[in-house]
Amino acid sequence: MVKFAPRGIIPAMVTPLDKKGRINEKALRKLTNHLIKGGVHGVFPVGSQGEAFSLTFEQKKEMIRIVVDETNGRVPVYAGTGTVTTREAIETTKMAQDLGVDAVSVITPYFCIPNQKELIEHYTAIAKACPKLPILLYSNPDRTQIPFPVATVLELAKVDNIVGIKDSSGNMEQTAEYIRLTRGMNFHVLMGRDTLIYAALCYGAAGSICATGNVDPRVPVEIYEAFVAGDHKRALEAQYRLAPLRIAFGLGTFPVVVKEALTLIGIDAGEAVRPIGPMTPENREKLRKVLADMGMLKK
Repeated sequence: MVKFAPRGIIPAMVTPLDKKGRINEKALRKLTNHLIKGGVHGVFPVGSQGEAFSLTFEQKKEMIRIVVDETNGRVPVYAGTGTVTTREAIETTKMAQDLGVDAVSVITPYFCIPNQKELIEHYTAIAKACPKLPILLYSNPDRTQIPFPVATVLELAKVDNIVGIKDSSGNMEQTAEYIRLTRGMNFHVLMGRDTLIYAALCYGAAGSICATGNVDPRVPVEIYEAFVAGDHKRALEAQYRLAPLRIAFGLGTFPVVVKEALTLIGIDAGEAVRPIGPMTPENREKLRKVLADMGMLKK
């Protein structure tokens, strides 16, 4: 059995890019250390927030290589390796494994709409191709239009090296069922909706893969650490402090808001990959106020 227990706060890292659209290695290393200094329990390059859908295979490879190198074993590295086809997902997962990641997260296919039998076969093929590598399922139906019913998750949880799921559905009832029905299995549920971290922990989630953690990782870390210590009041207060930043995601087209927030606090994340453009000046000022209220900027 693959024994790996994902836990804690694992920021879904943005991909810093320079003016020519290349990986900004200096900024990426700075971001990695910013996260680790903030107390995170892992880092997650090349996910949705990292614009994986816009990166070439070589860019993904470079991103993972740099993060693994800069992390240097201080925290686990979870890499996003999901793609539209099973063939490419296997190729990307093998690449990440060869670079030394601790685990991968595989989002459902998108654009094409596989049925549940096909989805099970997709994930099983990836798991069999890398049998010693811990794999997290990744459900994000708002983006992919692919549902991840409880029955499908239960079937995949039986696969030896499928050790959990990142659930970004926002459907807390479904999340709760994932947790309740996989008790006693080598399977862990991570919340992917930043406004629901505390709620998911209360129900038994192992932690969260969160985009807001890029900006001030100390706040989601406080939610988790206070909860584990039994201080529910402090955990809930930290969740309240985090909520405005997650809600501010609506100030720009996904995923530009976190990139602009990082640039405002001194980490040059660069622009989002086109066709995504920058925030409007008015909305950037609203974001600036959110960051100031969090203590990240002077008001």
